[in-house]
Amino acid sequence: MASQEKITVHNLADLKNTSDDAIPNYLNSLKFKQDHSLIDTRLALGYSAFAIAAACFLWDYKLGFEDTKWYTAAAVGLYSVINGALTLWITYVEKGAVYQGKAADGTKISVSTSTEKNEPTYHVVVDVTPKNGPSSKVEFARSFTEWFDMQGHFVALPFQTMLATTVPLIAKADPKRAAAIPPTSTASAEFLNMDTQTLDALAAAETTGAESNATGSVAEIQVQVPAR
Repeated sequence: MASQEKITVHNLADLKNTSDDAIPNYLNSLKFKQDHSLIDTRLALGYSAFAIAAACFLWDYKLGFEDTKWYTAAAVGLYSVINGALTLWITYVEKGAVYQGKAADGTKISVSTSTEKNEPTYHVVVDVTPKNGPSSKVEFARSFTEWFDMQGHFVALPFQTMLATTVPLIAKADPKRAAAIPPTSTASAEFLNMDTQTLDALAAAETTGAESNATGSVAEIQVQVPAR
């Protein structure tokens, strides 16, 4: 289904953030259980730094600088430590992770994403750790144009198909998407140039099982793509 919200297609941060937000929504819908420990730690550090800054303002406002200058000095030092810890956490622990969780069989999954400056390419690294056995890693890069239409709508169907056809653990959880044939670049461009109503019709048909894959859906609905 195409999102009703639009983003600026030339804004790389918007493209990445919207795509990142779609990953937890998709995986959680497949009964993956998300682990929020990374996010919770980042929030705890961030709110702690904010609380210290707010306390400095309040006691300076109520008591004056001279009476609180040593407390303020200590608070500034503590704020610097916490803010530095937050930076290190994001850089060296999270490492671009946008999702961590477990599949129904207990297999752990971690999804990290990144982009490069002025390059509309979505880089994805998926680490999979089974309960028993060696871990594995899947790395791939795809153009944002594969799941954003020309108006800036996010289209879930090709995005989910991309993940399911690339990551075996996700394919196991969503065999229907995994069985879909990834569109060629030309077909993908035509697909994303369709209007929102047509995209929603395709997604609804896929959900109810009326078609076996995305190509079949397009053929049976007999969508006519305007010639250029």
